[in-house]
Formats: sequence, C-alpha cells, structure tokens
Amino acid sequence: MNLDEVRKVADAVLYEGYILYPYRASSQKNHSRWQFGVLMPPAYTAADPSENSALQAECVFEHDDEPSVEVTLRFLQVQRRRTEGTAPGPTTLDALDAAATDAPTPAPGGPASDPLGPAVWDEAVEQEVTVTVPSTELLGPGAVLQFALPGGEESETVPGARVVRRREPLTGSISVTATPLPGPWQAARLTVRAVNESPAAASSRGDALPTALIAAHLIITVSGGAFLSMTDPPEWASHEVAACQNTGCWPVLAGPEGTRQVMLASPIILPEHAQIAAESPGELYDGTEIDEILTLRTLALSDEEKAAARATDPRAAALIDRVDAMDAPTMEQLHGTIRAMTGPRTGPGSLSPGAGGTGPADAGLAGAPPLDGLAGLAGAEAGVPWWDPGADASVSPATDFVVVNGQRVACGSRVILRPGARRADAQDMFLAGRAARVEAVLIDVDDTSYLAVTLADDPAADLQSAHGRFLYFSPDEVEPCAEAGSDETAAPDATVPGSRDSGSTVPGSADR
Repeated sequence: MNLDEVRKVADAVLYEGYILYPYRASSQKNHSRWQFGVLMPPAYTAADPSENSALQAECVFEHDDEPSVEVTLRFLQVQRRRTEGTAPGPTTLDALDAAATDAPTPAPGGPASDPLGPAVWDEAVEQEVTVTVPSTELLGPGAVLQFALPGGEESETVPGARVVRRREPLTGSISVTATPLPGPWQAARLTVRAVNESPAAASSRGDALPTALIAAHLIITVSGGAFLSMTDPPEWASHEVAACQNTGCWPVLAGPEGTRQVMLASPIILPEHAQIAAESPGELYDGTEIDEILTLRTLALSDEEKAAARATDPRAAALIDRVDAMDAPTMEQLHGTIRAMTGPRTGPGSLSPGAGGTGPADAGLAGAPPLDGLAGLAGAEAGVPWWDPGADASVSPATDFVVVNGQRVACGSRVILRPGARRADAQDMFLAGRAARVEAVLIDVDDTSYLAVTLADDPAADLQSAHGRFLYFSPDEVEPCAEAGSDETAAPDATVPGSRDSGSTVPGSADR
C-alpha cells in the first residue's frame, strides 16, 4: 500500500507543537516545547514518574493464517544548536527558561533582532526505525529489534560567530507479538511496544531532552489480514478491542477510506482515516488553530518580529517566507470547504416523494418507497449537497403542508400564534394571539417541520416577505383559523401521504 497520505498525517503529528506562534525563541510558550509522545530515558523517568520511557499500542486484526506486519517507529531526535561568539545571553536551556518572558517588540526604526538567533536552541532530526515480522514469528514467539542511533556534531562558521549542532546517541527497542483470540474467527491481538533505553544522567528535563524520543508514533501495516476499528469494532470483537491496553498512544485506521491494512498509533487521538486538508498550504505546527486565523496573525507580525522568528529556527524561517509569499487564491482557499454533507439522504429521516406533500421514507406512509441511490434528488447529478433544498425534488416550501388540529396548513393559510407549547421566549410570548400568514412550510435536515410566517397586521409584512425575513414556529404553536379569502381546504385524514399532523401519532409527525 502507498503510505504517502498516511505519512502526511504522521508528519503533522511529528511536528505538532514544534514551535508555536509567534515563532521566536523569546516567546514564553516556546520555552516548554516537546509535549507530545515524549519517551524519556529510563534514568530520568525513575526520578520523574510523570514522564514515560515506553509506549504500547494494542489492536485486533483478522488474518488468513499467514499474516505479517511491518512496524515503523518514527520520532524526532533533538539537535541542540549553540551559537558561539554572540553577545552575552542564555547559554543553556535552563537559563533560557529562567528568562521566560516575551522580549518586548522593538520600536519602529529601532535595532532589529540579532540575525544569529538565540545562543541556544533545540532543532530536530527525523528518525525512523522499521521492523518486519513474518507470520512464523508473529504468531509464534514474536520479535524484538534493538536499535542504536549514533550521535554527531557539525559546526559552521557564520559572520561574527560559530554555530555548533550536536546530537546525543540513542538506543531503544521495538517488540512485536500477536496473541490468537478464542472463537471461530481467525483474529489476534497485536501488541507493539517501543522503549527508549538511552543512558542519561540529567537532573532537569531540558538537559534530558537530547536523549529522548520526541513525538514518537507508530505506523503499522498488516499483510494477509485486516485491522479492526478501535472506535467502532464489530460486535463479536468488541470485548477483545475493549481489553486492549494502549499507553501513550491510540491506534486508528489510516489510509484511504474503506481500507483496513494500516494503523497509525499516535500520541494525539485522531479520527479514523484522517487526512490533511488539500487547502492547507503548509505546516503551522499548531493543529488546534484555524489555518486562516493563524496565517493572518503571522502576516501581521512586524518586520522585526519576523526577523526574530527567522533567526530562531530554519522551519520557522520557511514558515514565515511561505506565508509572506502566499497569493490571493491560496489565501482564499483557507476560508474552508464543506465535504462531509454530500450525497443523498438515506435511512431514518430520509425524504421520499409523497402525494400532496412530503413524508419520511421510514414512516411507511401510503407505501412511499425510500430513496435509492440518487433517485429523486433533483440536484444530485449537479453535485448539490443533500442539505440544499434544490437537491430534493420532494421538498417544496410553497406547496408542502402540515395538518394541525385536523386542518390543512400551507403557504397562504391564516393562523393564530400560540407560542409556549415548546418554548417560553419572551419575544415570542408577546405575539401570543396575533394573527399571521404562513409564507412557507419548511423541513430541516432532521425531518422536522416549521412554519415561516409574517404578522397579518404588520404594515411591512410584504417587505419582510420579499426579503425572506420571517418568524418561525412549530406546527403545534399555531392554531388554524378560517378566514374569507384564505386558501384553507377541508382537512384531510391524518394518514394522508406526506402530511404532518401535530395532533396525531402518525410516525414522522411534528409532535414526535
């Protein structure tokens, strides 16, 4: 399976909170980084039990007797950058934390931020460790992979200073086992455990971070089998899924909708088959923020603030440059797109054509058949979403009707307003006993009817109607009245196909 889309989501997890707006080292929030999926060395977790040195992912999969899995552990390795030869300033992370106040923004025309950036800063290097477990090991003794990543140091000379980047060596292990489950189904519980085994003798979190695995998560692929959903498992597997023990992560189905070969075990709880929005032009390192708002706030930074961000971290510099270069069409895409509410309405609450009005497909009124596929949806071929009135030919606010106290109420009917049956809004209560004209019978996406009305004695009623500014009441908040010139007709029986009688118990009526 092509894992490109899965990796895009995993990358968003990998860099969540890497650096936060306003993207400069002097900001208080950027003194407490690395909060998700941090696996500290065991020596440090022994002193601070609030930290973990291992993560465990458990899930259930079906198989065909010869399954194999591939597990990829992904994380960031801290790369500590020190700039030597700059003006005096914090030279350790603890010193930087001690000065954890936002530096004042330089006044216009004042000196710009130091282009060399902070004296000490943590960058990161992406790391991956992969283990493949064949069926003979997976359903047998399992497999354990020990890994070791070497440290390293690079330096470069820049005008006026020397920049040194250093990485500490890391060691760890990945263990993979599968436990067959009882019952007639060929299923097993998969257990994957990743452990940081790096040595460390640090007394503070900041000093221990270079030997930590940051934003650790797992991409697990199965061949000869299929994973079960952890959030919506089949009934036969619900007990086994509930028994799974997950520590520091939560596995969800990943990849294209409808596939079950990939699990993403993330320290951030994700929906199944999560995707990166096509409209998002790039990483902002803060998935809890709205892209458009954060982009606009970044554009509003002063030139001095942007210079400080660029000097803080190469990724921050790339972000600032990308936002500054964003064109109008790309910015317009950030307004948002509706994707979920498309396609026909099916199942309970679906609308079917009915004689003289509308009715719920599952109510069984006069044998009205439920919609099948795109049948009956006038706008479906044009891609009109199902919640748009133009998509459903069975909805007609100008001709639909409801039955209230045995009388037909439709567009043009005269009613007396009797608010209070469902609500006690003071402004509605002022209208109690007032006469009104029904302008439309409306049905919401939950198949609930409403009456749009204008007051009969309102001198601006025609203007309100022309502008579509109506008052809205439920059918049981009005009382039909016969009046010369109104278009009421004899009341139909409460079982007329498509009608809604607020005083009846017909399935799908307004009083349900």
